[in-house]
Amino acid sequence: MDFSTILKTVGILAAVSAGLSVIISIAESVLNNYGECELDVNNGKRLLKVKGGSSLLSLLASEKIFIPSACGGKATCGLCKVAVLDGGGPLLLTEEPYISQEERAQHMRLSCQVKVKGNMKLLIPEDLFNIREFVCELVEMEDMTYDIKRLRMKLPPGQTIEFKAGQFVQFYSKPYGKVKEEAFRAYSISSKASEKDHIELLIRLVPNGIVTNYVHTALNVGDAVKMSGPYGDFYLRGNCEELIMIAGGSGLAPIRSLVYDVIEKGLPHRMRFFFGANTLRDLYYMDEFRQIEKDYPQFTFIPCLAFPKPEDNWDGVSGFVTVALQEQVDSAQGKEAYLCGSPGMLDACIKILHDKGFDDQAIFFDKF
Repeated sequence: MDFSTILKTVGILAAVSAGLSVIISIAESVLNNYGECELDVNNGKRLLKVKGGSSLLSLLASEKIFIPSACGGKATCGLCKVAVLDGGGPLLLTEEPYISQEERAQHMRLSCQVKVKGNMKLLIPEDLFNIREFVCELVEMEDMTYDIKRLRMKLPPGQTIEFKAGQFVQFYSKPYGKVKEEAFRAYSISSKASEKDHIELLIRLVPNGIVTNYVHTALNVGDAVKMSGPYGDFYLRGNCEELIMIAGGSGLAPIRSLVYDVIEKGLPHRMRFFFGANTLRDLYYMDEFRQIEKDYPQFTFIPCLAFPKPEDNWDGVSGFVTVALQEQVDSAQGKEAYLCGSPGMLDACIKILHDKGFDDQAIFFDKF
């Protein structure tokens, strides 16, 4: 085969490929054109007219109805559940791990996985209608460790946020670098609930994380940032004498807010905070929690290093946080446990708490 024949063949293949692309594009636009759809929310309390073709999660957000979602609609957190009474189609394989048999009977679905193709009837908890969107100014950004940044955002003049210590917000990134679309992830609030005109977050850099890389590489003080919230049922119940608090890494955020909430409200609970880290460079807020320990006798701070180095001259607890928990918590009597951290750490800690007599009604946690 001579060179001219090869060029002709390549040209024909390129033309065919281009033609197929056009056909696929036209087919997608036709097949995905579901027209205007009506969302009947809570038996006619709200009737929304939306353009079909997108996820229920995103279309509700476009109507300022914000459904909790820690993973940004990737079907990995299981938080964005709503009841789809009609029009949702069959349960998808991506939803099955997160929907219990009881929830299936209640028509619960993951709103990030349900595509709006026609009219729907929905049941959405009324308290979600109180969730608001905020466009704030980033006024401070501080490196707490080599991979955790503290962000402090100021709400617009005249606006405030009411949240329970322990809850989270959804933080939105803007297009940057090769990322062409807005994305969002959930982050626990680390600031005091009494401070209603500012929000603080602790955001750890996650490899290949769209939002965390935006924060660590593209965000600057003075930028406008968008958030929605508050969300979540991780907050103080306080039906006890002592609070056992456990966190690792950026899981410190909601625990910090809880500690200040107990102190500011003058609640009588004793508090023990077990904070797990790998090495000395992973510890932060040490001076602050040590000062709280001095000022408030009901608070005890127990940092734990899993892998202390000889040069660290570490004289605190060595080993995983589970070791300290096992040794220093004797029983569940009069106690509640509040945990935030990686799934592996939480699973190990919850097993220890169960072994010590804690039932599920006395254990509250956020996994991330």
